[in-house]
Amino acid sequence: MKKIVVCGSTGSIGRQTLEVCQWFPSELQVAALTGGGNVQLLADQVKKFHPQAVALADESKYAEIKELLAGEKVEILVGEAGVCQAAAWPGADLQVAAISGLAGLKPTLCGIEAGLDIAFANKEVLVAGGELVMRRVRERNVGFFPVDSEHSAIWQCLDGRGKPEALVLTCSGGALKNKTAAEIYNATPAETLHHPTWQMGAKITVDSATLMNKGLEIIEAHWLFDMPYAKISVVIHPESIIHSMVQYADGSLLAQMSYPDMRLPIQFALFYPERRVNPLKPLDFSTLGQLTFCQPDDVRFPCLKLAREAGEAGGTMPAVLSGANEVLNAAFLSGQISLGQIYDGVAAVLERYENTPAASLDNIAAADSLARREAALWLQKHAGKN
Repeated sequence: MKKIVVCGSTGSIGRQTLEVCQWFPSELQVAALTGGGNVQLLADQVKKFHPQAVALADESKYAEIKELLAGEKVEILVGEAGVCQAAAWPGADLQVAAISGLAGLKPTLCGIEAGLDIAFANKEVLVAGGELVMRRVRERNVGFFPVDSEHSAIWQCLDGRGKPEALVLTCSGGALKNKTAAEIYNATPAETLHHPTWQMGAKITVDSATLMNKGLEIIEAHWLFDMPYAKISVVIHPESIIHSMVQYADGSLLAQMSYPDMRLPIQFALFYPERRVNPLKPLDFSTLGQLTFCQPDDVRFPCLKLAREAGEAGGTMPAVLSGANEVLNAAFLSGQISLGQIYDGVAAVLERYENTPAASLDNIAAADSLARREAALWLQKHAGKN
């Protein structure tokens, strides 16, 4: 029986992780759950999966969750300290790191320090703290298994095959892939949130439309697979059947293919190196039709280039990119700015930032905090003026 901690259990990846746990009740046991502010859903999950501990990041809702869980045999923890305690729960084997944003960095590090393997689904943490996180993974000698479909695909194509020559990340192009640059720039949340192939949270769906998500994944791939940025490319693949590709020195290209469903890479990370039968529909080539590919262009998708440049700059520049993007993404979703203004604001913050080393958690947190303040100041000047 493998005991797992699901950090961010009320989010999209967390909920799908618990679905996978339901497929294998005799092999996967939920030891602890953590959530943000969705108290009712978190309480429902506790009643269904009976973990030993549950942690709620929002301390102000302690009384609410305590009342909802009256009679349940579960330890209730709150605040950042409580989340970190649950993230490194004694006796657990693996942590699913699915807390959104940089808030997931400290719980991930706590799990690593406790010797838990990590099934990693928070790209912002690796974007901002990749150097620190991967150093601790090596020092503690824990497993670090990517859950993102693209990085899981690369991991599967690399498994035991030696050093690759290059990596190719695929992306659907998002909801606006066929729009002009002007249409993308002026797009509304309603237009942006209808992703053609994946069911995801609002933040990542917006990032997919700007291709910022793919830019963050370039940085993530750099740290996960120790690959130079010059050897990581992106191709738009609207059908989302090929999840990424690995090229080797002899010219061979290996691809991982499946219907788009995040439960598959989640299951692979939970059971690695084994593969298990599941209820998912296997890929049927006879019904696929054609698979298409094209190159993304910097005019319509400037965030992709911006993210790559931040990654190449290194230090805390990626943390600033990620922090500013979170603020401006939220501003777009609340109707304060247009989609294209996300790029404008992030670029403005990066241009003003003086880079520093990302040597410690404090350095990374300081850069993230500064980025958020600068993005908020930019919003004060530009919100509602498109």
